[in-house]
Amino acid sequence: MATTAPIDEEKLHAFLGKMVDDLASFVGSTMMYIGDRLRLYRAMADGEPVTSAELAAHTGLAERYLRDWLINQAAGGIVEYDPTTGRYRLPPEQALALTDESSPACVAGAFQVLMAAVRATPRAIQNIRTGGGMFWGEHEADLFEGTERFFRPGYIGNLVPSWIPALDGAQARLEAGARVADVGCGHGASTILLTQAFPNSRFVGFDFHEPSIAHARHAASEADLGDRVEFHLAEANDFPGGDYDLVAFFDCFHDMADPEGAARRAFQTLKADGAVLMVEPMGGARVEDNFTPVGRLNAGASVLVCTPNAVAGGGMGLGTIATDDTLGDVFRAAGFTRFRRATETPFNRVF
Repeated sequence: MATTAPIDEEKLHAFLGKMVDDLASFVGSTMMYIGDRLRLYRAMADGEPVTSAELAAHTGLAERYLRDWLINQAAGGIVEYDPTTGRYRLPPEQALALTDESSPACVAGAFQVLMAAVRATPRAIQNIRTGGGMFWGEHEADLFEGTERFFRPGYIGNLVPSWIPALDGAQARLEAGARVADVGCGHGASTILLTQAFPNSRFVGFDFHEPSIAHARHAASEADLGDRVEFHLAEANDFPGGDYDLVAFFDCFHDMADPEGAARRAFQTLKADGAVLMVEPMGGARVEDNFTPVGRLNAGASVLVCTPNAVAGGGMGLGTIATDDTLGDVFRAAGFTRFRRATETPFNRVF
């Protein structure tokens, strides 16, 4: 239906300008995915200026495409261009964020996640029309690898230094020797980091995605952690074991078809004085609190990836921006007597 409301030309042109920015950002994200997957950023990480021909010679890639790729990157402020020499340079700040996966600032995995999510758009359209869903495992492998690469830097920067200390008594218990279940562990990045940090404790990771469990087992073997960590295939509302001091949900609770069942299972398997550590995406108490770049990203991820998994499993889905009150209600219904936000980052809420 065509609008009959009067048009404010200034607002219209401002909106069209925003649309150009969004289109450029979408294409730019695709180019950054290409740069990451073809290791172009790594090839430029030494900071030495290069022409497109020199970059092509160094990488063995086609110069004609790299010529325009570099223009795109310079236009987006990713690389710097010197018109006097015709050379491009990757500044050290961008190199850190795009190539150093041991740094909390690394964001390279985000573009891998984005591309996998976008490839699911036809299913998202179908889901919106029919109310259907899409299991996590139905996505392309980029999603699983990219998710680990995207979240792991944040865990490196925050999990042991600030999140564990924010939990009442958790630091001392882990140092003395605790039993910990990491539910929805994916590739096991969080589980392995905790195992490395607390050698007196024992950890077990659970996930319903078999390829992720296989990857986690391989990563644990590579890290030479012995029998202090195990990974098993299990559903969140039926994972085995008991007498856990801590049950953790890292960036996965909102994806679950039966979050109350998962919380209840955590309650059943914990020691009487045990606790849950839950990390969730940042979300506001009011709808309008999510009208930010982070809120925009999270709400979009909810449509493309997170809520479809919950719906496919027979649930309705909390979604990525469920409020603190909503999450607290789930845990209280499962039997917990206390629920609090312990700390936060610009991207995470830690309960």
